[in-house]
Amino acid sequence: MTALTLVTGGARSGKSRFAEGLARQARQPVLYLATAEALDDEMRARIREHRARRPADWVTLEARRELGAALARLETPPGTVLLDDLGLLVTNHLLDLCGPVPPTGPTPETARALDDALDAELASLEGAQTAGGWDAIVVTNEVGLGIVPATPLGRVFRDALGRANQALAARADAVYLLVAGLPLRIKPAPEHTGTIDA
Repeated sequence: MTALTLVTGGARSGKSRFAEGLARQARQPVLYLATAEALDDEMRARIREHRARRPADWVTLEARRELGAALARLETPPGTVLLDDLGLLVTNHLLDLCGPVPPTGPTPETARALDDALDAELASLEGAQTAGGWDAIVVTNEVGLGIVPATPLGRVFRDALGRANQALAARADAVYLLVAGLPLRIKPAPEHTGTIDA
């Protein structure tokens, strides 16, 4: 029986560090599945920071998309796969569909194609997990708590990631929300030990 844990939160909320802590306590060995691309100096610095925190015995697999296929090609299955992160996977698909700077923004057809691509990614990831028998920890971004994005591209990204988050959370065994570095377990819901007087 495999397990799925989803770790979500805002930017710099501590979600990656928390997920890494979970992975250290999880079934070994750990495979770190990275979706980021080092396209500029800032992203290169972020990648270096993440690499420096990882234990030396963790294996890193870089895949910007088609994650299930990449994991299915592994000769030796890991005990746990730490995927960091789902938001960048959505970005990779969106940019491949409409380019980095669309002149008029994505069309409704692009949005539907993005949803279809993400559905296929998640199904493939689930299939690879079932076949490989490993546990999964997925880091994602909670992007629905702020203002409505000003651009069509931003709104398509927010909506697609929100739907993907819901799909993963629905089948996850555990879901954590990180706020200011503090984890809040939201699935399964913690038991209440008292009552609040109104």
